[in-house]
Amino acid sequence: MKRIIVAGIILLWVSAESAWAGGDAKRGEYLAVAANCVSCHTAEPGGAVPYAGGRSLKTPFGTFYGPNITRHDKQGIGRWSESGFFQAMRFGTRPDGDPYFPAFPYLSYTMVTDSDLTDLWAYLRTIPLDNTPSRKHDLGVLFDWRLPLKPWKWLFFTPGAFVADLKQTQQINRGAYLVRALGHCSECHTPRNLLGAPKQSRYMAGGKGPDGKKVPNLTPARLKKWSDKDLKEFMVTGLFPDGDVVGETMGIVIRNSTGKLLSIDLDAMIAYLRSLPRIENQ
Repeated sequence: MKRIIVAGIILLWVSAESAWAGGDAKRGEYLAVAANCVSCHTAEPGGAVPYAGGRSLKTPFGTFYGPNITRHDKQGIGRWSESGFFQAMRFGTRPDGDPYFPAFPYLSYTMVTDSDLTDLWAYLRTIPLDNTPSRKHDLGVLFDWRLPLKPWKWLFFTPGAFVADLKQTQQINRGAYLVRALGHCSECHTPRNLLGAPKQSRYMAGGKGPDGKKVPNLTPARLKKWSDKDLKEFMVTGLFPDGDVVGETMGIVIRNSTGKLLSIDLDAMIAYLRSLPRIENQ
C-alpha cells in the first residue's frame, strides 16, 4: 500500500513538472513584452545583447544592474529550475534562499498568475545564451546587505497572485492585471518612503521615481486632461498631444513594451487608469 501511495505521489510530481515544461513560449514572449523584461535586462544603448544584463538603475541606495537572464549555465539562469523561477517572481527569493533587493520588482511580479509564469518560463528557455557576466550592484556600505531585507519584506511585501475585482468589468480587471502585475507601472509611478517601499496611499500619483527623477501622476486627477485617443497614441508612439516626444526611461518602456501591445490591452490599461481614485499632485 505504501509503495502505491509513493508511486502516486511521484506520478503527480512528474505530471506537474511535465505541465510546467509544456508552457507556451510564443505566448510567453508577449508576456515578456508586457512585463518589459528586456529593458532592465539589456544594457543600453541598443546594440547590446538582449537579456544579457547590464542595464543600470540609480536609486538613493546605490546603483543596481539588471542581471544576465539568458540560458548560460554560469553567467545566466541556465541552472535554474522552473520552481526557482516561480520562487523569484512570486516570493522575491533567490534560488539560494536569500531575498532579492526590491529593485527587482517582485512586489508587482508576485501578482503574475501561475499560467503566465509557466509561459514566461517557457519563453526564457528559448532565449539564446550569452556569457556576459552579471554586473555587481554598486551600493552604499549600509545597503549592501541582504539580511535587513527579511524584515523589510515582512513589513511591505504581501505575496500572492492577482485576484480579479468582481465589482469591476472584465476590461478593467484585465487592465489592472497589466498595469499592476506584468507592467509593474507603480514601481515608478508611486512615490516611495525613506525605506524604499511604495506609498500605497499615493498609488500611481507620481512624484519621484526610484531613480529620483520626476514621474507623472497617472490617476484621473491628471489624465482627465487627456482623451483616450491621446493616451493610446502616447503609449504606442511616445507622442504628446502637443507634438512633443517623450524621452529617457518612458521612451524605452514605450519602445520595448507598450508600443508592442495589442490594441485591446492598451484599451484595458486606459480603462483601469480611469477607474483609479483621483489623487492630486502634492
